[in-house]
Amino acid sequence: MSATLLAVLLSLVSAAAYATAAVAQQRLAARLAETGGRVGRLLGSGAWWASVGLNASAALLHVAALKFGPLTLVQPLGALTLVAAVPLGARLAGRRVSPLEWRGTGLTLIGLGVLLLTASGPEPEDTLSLPEAVAVAGVTMAVVGLLSRPGTRPGLRHATASGFASGVASALTQTVTVAATDRSGPVLDAHVVVVALLVAAFAVGGLLLSQTAYRGGLGAPLAVVTLANPVAAAAIGVALLGERLRGGAGGVLLAALGALIAAYGVVVLTRTAGTATARVPEQAPRPAAAPEPAAAPAPEPVPAPFPAPDPTADFLPSIPLQPEPATPLRT
Repeated sequence: MSATLLAVLLSLVSAAAYATAAVAQQRLAARLAETGGRVGRLLGSGAWWASVGLNASAALLHVAALKFGPLTLVQPLGALTLVAAVPLGARLAGRRVSPLEWRGTGLTLIGLGVLLLTASGPEPEDTLSLPEAVAVAGVTMAVVGLLSRPGTRPGLRHATASGFASGVASALTQTVTVAATDRSGPVLDAHVVVVALLVAAFAVGGLLLSQTAYRGGLGAPLAVVTLANPVAAAAIGVALLGERLRGGAGGVLLAALGALIAAYGVVVLTRTAGTATARVPEQAPRPAAAPEPAAAPAPEPVPAPFPAPDPTADFLPSIPLQPEPATPLRT
């Protein structure tokens, strides 16, 4: 079996594991957003640790693929994560994949497929020197810090930062793998140890950033991660590791066209970010409330009875008032 074919097969299995882990992370992030908790609460969740285990398994397969294939070949194959994750997430949420999601996924895959056509190269031999690795790590940390600065809303910025961190981790991983398996020197020299520590830092950072990004949904953040990851890794491969695209100037134009198509697919997927990730169960209609009884009308006021006539009034004649006698005059 050729090294290129082995790299492709390992990348396929790695993408399936990454997709399952991404769906699990997104569902946990959605629950966390509903309860208003922080990411630190996930440390006590067994489901979250299971997703971490899946990510670790996928990473190991990815490391093995990088041993047999260049960055420009292995990294774009991570787009298959998007193919599996979007329908899998919809299935677990109890809904169908919307036409807009299919369209965005398809465009992203077509663009990344065009990028894959321009990738070529033998089994990697070049590695980053220690100053180059430290410089790449410093630039990446500055970009990630800018994108995920405190106060920013969880979403595509965090997904972009996660993709850059993961892509740089992959490039550094290839350096560790090639250098550690090179029998011309010690296995664990200072170069390998320092770069391995950088790989661990960027891998953990990318995982936490993606967990934060998935609070806004699955399709759009995962598409951004899938796009940013190979862009960062391929940039390092072409600029520092001597990897080349097939076709010369035409290959560069074709790669740029594929990047534009993939970017448009990401834009399409962002339109689905506001949709619910799970179907809300229908509630049974409430019974109509019984009408309240009408209040009894207030009784009309009863007029006060007239005083009874005096029975002796008809038998006693009235005596007219007599004038008082005048006082006699004294002489």
